[in-house]
Amino acid sequence: MYEELKRRVFNANMLLARSGLVILTWGNVSEADREAGVFAIKPSGVSYDEMKAEDVVIVSLESGERIEGKMNPSSDTKTHLALYRAFPKAGGICHCHSTFATAYAQASHPIPCLGTTHADVFFGEVPVTRALTKEEIDKDYEGETGMVIAEAFAELDPAATPGVLVRQHGPFTWGKNGVEAVEHAQVLEQTAKMAWIQNMLDPDAESFNLDLLHKHYERKHGANATYGQSSHKTR
Repeated sequence: MYEELKRRVFNANMLLARSGLVILTWGNVSEADREAGVFAIKPSGVSYDEMKAEDVVIVSLESGERIEGKMNPSSDTKTHLALYRAFPKAGGICHCHSTFATAYAQASHPIPCLGTTHADVFFGEVPVTRALTKEEIDKDYEGETGMVIAEAFAELDPAATPGVLVRQHGPFTWGKNGVEAVEHAQVLEQTAKMAWIQNMLDPDAESFNLDLLHKHYERKHGANATYGQSSHKTR
């Protein structure tokens, strides 16, 4: 019934596997069909080498229950569900344990915006969540992980900063679909690596120019964006 959605999510997960951001089964991608009230997500613990499009699991956005698929959905399904509910414009979500972004998460440090590469995608630093309490971990670990991510964006625009570091865990990113969520994970890892290297070269480097931050973000994402090709109507 959801073959096209399953195919898109399968392809997004294969893109994540090819990206070099994951080893073994350390990652998952989902994509929502909000009109149908569902999202599709990678099955839990299934190798990327063995996974097929028909293995992708369909989950209800309303109840969080599996409604199609023989396999169990990802163990992070409740986190994805919480994010779809908290971020209505998110159409796809990616989670992985990429090296540099995860190092920042484990150190409980946000990824600072230090240059234009970062500013092209993330408007300012990528935040790190607060620590989960023992009660939250015991009550509903995966669901509460989604809630602390949403909490970290209480005063931030998730569309302008499409990623987060879960403290002592790893990154989550999102986008208009699963593929864009993976692309944001790729950018997040690269900017984390650049920030790490810069800190090694000069830990006392000056702060990034805020005018450049606005310029680079707005030229790609602003109302008068100039990056890319304009669409032309045919007559």
